[in-house]
This record gives sequence, C-alpha cells and structure tokens, in this order.
Amino acid sequence: MSAEHPSITRFRDEHQRRGGTGQIVILPDSVHTAALAAEALGCEVGAIANSLLFDADGTPVLILTSGAHRVDTDLVRTTLGGPALRRAKPEFVREHTGQVIGGVSPIGHPTPVATYLDPWLERYDVVWAAAGHPAAVFATTYDELRSLTGATPLVVAED
Repeated sequence: MSAEHPSITRFRDEHQRRGGTGQIVILPDSVHTAALAAEALGCEVGAIANSLLFDADGTPVLILTSGAHRVDTDLVRTTLGGPALRRAKPEFVREHTGQVIGGVSPIGHPTPVATYLDPWLERYDVVWAAAGHPAAVFATTYDELRSLTGATPLVVAED
C-alpha cells in the first residue's frame, strides 16, 4: 500500500483543525469533472461542489459551485462590482491554493482567498468537495462548508 499523497495529508490536517466532520474518500481514479465524481460517488451531479479559482486582475477568487451550474462570470462580476473574472491558469491556481486544478479544496490555501458559495448546494443533505488532490473528495453539508470556509453565499448562475 502506498503512502497518502502529501496534498491529501495537508488537507486532512486542515480539515480536522477546522472541525470538519465529513469522511474523506480516495477514489480509484482522478475525477476531473463533476459528472465523473458524481458517478463514482453515486450522487447527483448537483451535489458536487466544484472549487473554481478565478483571476480578478491578479486577485484570486474562489467560487464553490454546484456541479449542476456553470459559473456566469458576468453575473458574478456585476453582483460583486469588481473586475472581470477569468479562469485561472494552472500556475496561478498552484500559487494561490497550493493545489492543482481538479483537486482544489475549499480550505488549506497558503493565504486566505475570497470565497463564495453557490446557494444551490443547500438543496443537498450531503455535498462532496475536493480534498486537495484530483482523486480525493470529502463529504460535508452546505452549512458545514460555509462554516469551514467562511464563504459568502452568492448566486453564480441563473436557474
């Protein structure tokens, strides 16, 4: 049996430090889309909390969105009143989260990142989010995810 990947261990430690209660699951293969994660976990795609990092003129913005949504960056920019949001490049993601695209967790970043939470996720009793590695996820609830991250609820797509 191989040792746990260091990014999962860092997540596990941070999750515990913040009082997270949900189980961490290591999937057999990387799940690079919400649909693949939902299939592997046996849940609805909407119960997957995608951690999407955006670049707002050099400032990182993390949006935790339901897998059922595609973030409307114009809507978010208008609501927040800030600069345009661009999908972050891999180097930007690693710099600001310490993690790779596909495995960005909602917590455990080198420095605080402004974080917003899609209220759509509140519809699910169990929400699954990345645990610091593309093959690792953890179970949580909307309320716990909000508490763990300090995220501000934000409508990110029109239904």
